[in-house]
Amino acid sequence: MESKLAAGKSVHHIEISKVSAMGVFSSDDELAVEEPLEIRIIYGDENDPRSKTISVTMRTPGNDHELAIGFLFTEGILSGFSQIEYTYYAIKDCGRPSDNILIMKLKNGFVPQLMNTDRNFYTTSSCGVCGKGSIESIKTVSVFKDHRKKRKEISQDLLFSLPEKMQAFQNNFSATGGIHASGLFDLDGHLLTLREDVGRHNALDKLIGYALSVDLLPADDHILLLSGRASFELIQKAAMAGIRIVAAIGAPSSLAVDLAKEFDISLLGFLRHNRFNIYHNGSDLHIKNIL
Repeated sequence: MESKLAAGKSVHHIEISKVSAMGVFSSDDELAVEEPLEIRIIYGDENDPRSKTISVTMRTPGNDHELAIGFLFTEGILSGFSQIEYTYYAIKDCGRPSDNILIMKLKNGFVPQLMNTDRNFYTTSSCGVCGKGSIESIKTVSVFKDHRKKRKEISQDLLFSLPEKMQAFQNNFSATGGIHASGLFDLDGHLLTLREDVGRHNALDKLIGYALSVDLLPADDHILLLSGRASFELIQKAAMAGIRIVAAIGAPSSLAVDLAKEFDISLLGFLRHNRFNIYHNGSDLHIKNIL
């Protein structure tokens, strides 16, 4: 399975006081790191390049290049990995790279879709929708919307097994208890890749950025597992990536269900302890062994 965040960057060690009925004592604790990342793009003609800050997001350091790629793709600013020339960290005055400013140089002559980025917007780690002008501004159209659907058949036992498989590779969650994960499985239940972040939308952008860079999209023959709840934005990002099956450990929002129905995405919630709820069963999915 493809690797995740480097623990040294994503986990911060501190000394705390633990209180219990037995008293108070000192202890070491591990926290998920949260730092801002500014994403800038350089585009246009080589002789007249333009620079624009696209977003500032609070994220857990690690896989920043994938985060930027996934974010720009799921926002509809880019439609393919081939439109990217390279990414790099900005250089500080002291000559060293800044880990919190990532610049993406786009291919010469390529014009990104910036109609929804007339102003800079701030994205919090808890809710990527916050800061957008309106819900309409994130209803981007997937480049895979006309991709032919493939009939899929999976068993409920396979679905039951997914949370435990993903948790076994969530090293940063095990250490901190305060980080989200997105995992991509094949239809045989094998975990292909996993990304963690303090922001659930960042974790998914990192995963999608990786998938785009290795030509895994559209991921219509895969299962996306979310470690928390399924929000509208996460379903929107899944739709942009051509993902047809989304399962969440937590609950979906009402708008997430509406969007899943609009894109005919199979959406499952509360997948844990040998149970799950079906909020929408896509027309291309058959779940076996359901009584």
